[in-house]
Amino acid sequence: MTTKRQEMQYLIRLYREQTGQQSVDMHDVAKFAANKGWPLPQPKSALDRLAEQFSTAAREEIRKDEVTGRPYRANLAVTTWQGKQQMTLWTDIDEAPRHIAQKAFVQRREQMVGDGVQLTFDVMHWNRINSTEDPIEMPMDFTDDVAWRINAPGENEKAA
Repeated sequence: MTTKRQEMQYLIRLYREQTGQQSVDMHDVAKFAANKGWPLPQPKSALDRLAEQFSTAAREEIRKDEVTGRPYRANLAVTTWQGKQQMTLWTDIDEAPRHIAQKAFVQRREQMVGDGVQLTFDVMHWNRINSTEDPIEMPMDFTDDVAWRINAPGENEKAA
């Protein structure tokens, strides 16, 4: 039994085969699928779209620490479940109790770890099927990268 996602993945492959394109725009794939009879989803309500816009605004709000001058995200997101519905709750970082802050930070770290695991699998696969090429190395220790970015000159500073 195939899932909806598997059927969509099949249509992406079919589109690539029929067009000969390696890199595809998903808008073009969606038009292709719609022309083949794939049902269009119900549009989101105006309230759902507005909530997404507020989430984007909350995610993008940056403040500067008054002591260090460093930027920080003003709002913490915690994904939780209410019954069968997944929801994201937003808390101002300056007002967040420790348990909320820790949960938000752990969830963000878990996202990073998940991305790192999948990136490693992807690189391993590419290297295996392209064994005549120099292997792509993708270090996963970000300690130096983070330190360099933290200590890089700011927009208004010049490198020594």
